[in-house]
Amino acid sequence: MKTQVLSGLDQISDYDRLLKGKRIGLMTNPTGMTKGFVSAVDVVFDRYKLSALFACEHGIRGDRQAGEAINSYIDPRTGVTVHSLYGANKRMTREMTDAFDILVYDIQDVGARFYTYLYSLTYALQACARAGKQVLVLDRINPISGLRTAGTILDVTFASFVGDYALPTRTGLTCGEYALYIKDVLKLDVDLTIAPLQGWQRTLYLEDLDLPWVAPSPNLPTQEAALCYIGTCVFEGVNISEGRGTTQPFQLIGAPFIKARDLARAMNDHRLPGVVFREAAFTPVFSKHAQQLCQGVQLHIVDRELAEPFLAGLLLLETIKEQYAEHLEYLTWDEGKTYTLDKLLGTDDFRLGRLGAKALREKHLPGIAAFVKAARPFLLYE
Repeated sequence: MKTQVLSGLDQISDYDRLLKGKRIGLMTNPTGMTKGFVSAVDVVFDRYKLSALFACEHGIRGDRQAGEAINSYIDPRTGVTVHSLYGANKRMTREMTDAFDILVYDIQDVGARFYTYLYSLTYALQACARAGKQVLVLDRINPISGLRTAGTILDVTFASFVGDYALPTRTGLTCGEYALYIKDVLKLDVDLTIAPLQGWQRTLYLEDLDLPWVAPSPNLPTQEAALCYIGTCVFEGVNISEGRGTTQPFQLIGAPFIKARDLARAMNDHRLPGVVFREAAFTPVFSKHAQQLCQGVQLHIVDRELAEPFLAGLLLLETIKEQYAEHLEYLTWDEGKTYTLDKLLGTDDFRLGRLGAKALREKHLPGIAAFVKAARPFLLYE
């Protein structure tokens, strides 16, 4: 039997004292939805005075692909201005903060450092601190549970919109806990309220719950994709398909020059706990190697408690690098000034060959332990 959970939005009436009579700015997307499948936009518009909407990556209605810029526009359903925070501006301007008295945030996170919603939330907290505006975060689950923290700790030298603030790859936090943590780290003087989940525990994954699920982006449709993403997001930094343009993004990894059987055999020889690599062939309809037959592997998480997705993904990249060094290319960032892989990993140790996958994970274990200790005061759930 699935565990019954209520999101912050499901309990929004408990915060009428904060919201009634005020102009409300709402930062949300299609994941902002009640248990009864009612959009946060409709809930706030019907109950309160919705004065501004804020669109992050993928847009308010989830109709934009990853990386696609968004322009401000008028929402046809409510007549409210939608301000873009994923286009010319990634930070709120003074004009934007003037449009509301309190900002409500309701977006499903996936528990990964690379997810840009974390930084949209952070920048909003900073803007509201400067403008003296209140913030209400309607908390949502961490779909890959809240007990595991893993990966690398980002070196702020490599800070970007896909990683910042010395966070670990797998955060182990909900968005509400993250908001409390980052407020403390950045010493923000902001009036912040978290509407906590009811019924969620740190051991619980998405599939354990009775909550409806809306993909937080077009390329993370399932819990297993979100788990694999912790490790396979690194393929966004190289010329290997991470499965975008297929029905199993971040689970299918490959390229036209890879031999599936050889790669699958090499990966399964590592005997990584909880993970199986199945030889696979696929043809992306868009993104890298679009309309070309790719060979590679599909990651199958067969035991979510034993699996280490970060190590699995990085070891897969290391193995491809060893087998196909003459084909592997590192993609660049900021018009060629830096490397995308370094931004995603938060370090250049791996790309430059100073540390392999296993050594990199070992190096960062003390930093992971320090982060877990630092974040503990801001945890809202057992």
